[in-house]
Amino acid sequence: MTSAAQPAALPAALPATADSLTHLAARLQAFADARDWGRFHAPKNLASALVVEAGELLEPFQWLTEQQSRELPPDTREAVALEMADVLLYLVQLGNQLGVDVVAAAHRKIDINEGRFPKAVRGAPAAEGPSV
Repeated sequence: MTSAAQPAALPAALPATADSLTHLAARLQAFADARDWGRFHAPKNLASALVVEAGELLEPFQWLTEQQSRELPPDTREAVALEMADVLLYLVQLGNQLGVDVVAAAHRKIDINEGRFPKAVRGAPAAEGPSV
């Protein structure tokens, strides 16, 4: 799952890792193949599972203030990280099943959004809220 577009440098808070999405997809496919789970991995099932995991990702944030959501305790942060991983893993599997390069699709979506949402002028009211 490579992309023709070159991604911007990652912010310091998001360090790049040695593990690529392509390697992750191959490892995930081998994991599923070893368990004969391919028969359950119809795109509809993977999309449904992704939505369930996204709901689980939201749960730790329920009823938190914006500030609390930015300052999670270490155990909650780890639980959130694992739910984020579940969402990513289902998304990667869905991409594999549909033959979609999710990184390339994400770059195309950013390109589209750059055209839809011009750069902000600091202090000016936003014409439209963020969209991905």
